[in-house]
Amino acid sequence: MRISLSTGSLFILPLPRAFELSAEAGFDGVELIINQDFQRVNCVKLITSLQQTATIHSIHAPFMPLDGWGGPIDSLKRCVMLAAECGIPLVNFHPPSWMSFEVGFWRWLYSIRDFQKEIGLDGKVIVTMENMPWVGKMKINPHILSNTQRLIEFLREHNLAMTFDCTHMGSSKANFINDFYLCYETGRIRNIHFSDYGYGREHLLPGHGTLPLTRFLNHLRNTDYKDTVTLELDPREFPKGEHIILQSLQEILAFLRKETNTQVSRVDYDQQFEQYGAGLGE
Repeated sequence: MRISLSTGSLFILPLPRAFELSAEAGFDGVELIINQDFQRVNCVKLITSLQQTATIHSIHAPFMPLDGWGGPIDSLKRCVMLAAECGIPLVNFHPPSWMSFEVGFWRWLYSIRDFQKEIGLDGKVIVTMENMPWVGKMKINPHILSNTQRLIEFLREHNLAMTFDCTHMGSSKANFINDFYLCYETGRIRNIHFSDYGYGREHLLPGHGTLPLTRFLNHLRNTDYKDTVTLELDPREFPKGEHIILQSLQEILAFLRKETNTQVSRVDYDQQFEQYGAGLGE
């Protein structure tokens, strides 16, 4: 099991500094969120330079419009091409939003019969879709496939892997562990976004919300899960000052390693792909 840090957790800092803090804190690598830094630049060159500081275990496709990236379909395909060229084993994306009338994206999603073959370049890159949160006073999920069972059926029918987000699932069900097991038993979870939820706020520090995260990690430790746990926090959860941010990251990482019984991992890209890709496709 690898423990990674989402660059979104530190997006208030320059991207290279986020990579440096991840490495200094001792994380096994990062999940790179494609953001405004990737507009009007040589993306391969930028990623290659960042890889000199920390391993990139996954790319998160942009969830906001970026100049030159097109819509969600084009941006996902471009992320997969970048991942393949830069030796990154996994790309994650959000499902279409019915509230935002992403009808074209919705229809496209259902038109893909085999995501690993058709979008993942014949299995060169593992493609995952993330479960999304319930928001607002009425607890509405503005994305399709919000029902866990329907999501699972879609993953199986379209050979799509999953990024399981604790905060997003917990925004609907404080005791989300049963839903985690339903998803885990599909054999399709390749990444876990880890953070707390409570009081209507997402991506909180562990202990700042109401989710049973220690119990979740204890359950996770007793499974055969050998992929990535990605710490994905709201940057506002950190105090000001890089030295305090670094200390906070080190403390959270120590907690995660203790509860999952993991040690520092240095896995090369070939081994990463074997582990990420096992059980998907033909």
